[in-house]
Amino acid sequence: MDFIKIVGLIEKYGANLGKPHTQYLGSKLFEIRAKGREGIGRSIFCYEDNKTKEIIILRSFIKKTQKTPKQEITIALKRQKELEK
Repeated sequence: MDFIKIVGLIEKYGANLGKPHTQYLGSKLFEIRAKGREGIGRSIFCYEDNKTKEIIILRSFIKKTQKTPKQEITIALKRQKELEK
């Protein structure tokens, strides 16, 4: 499924869609898994706050391994902390 359709599902049903569309990564981070022209794309996101359903995409990349690389999660966590300031 493509990225835009998955975001629409998140808006309608929330982030816990489960595989193959989303996955909870911990620390209030979720991952979108979408097919694109260049392969499987992933985007790590969080909610803006607990009261809204607005999401913030913190990091996007093309998947090259089965598991989400730790450096991608580290970048997303750093950006998430910057938002909390």
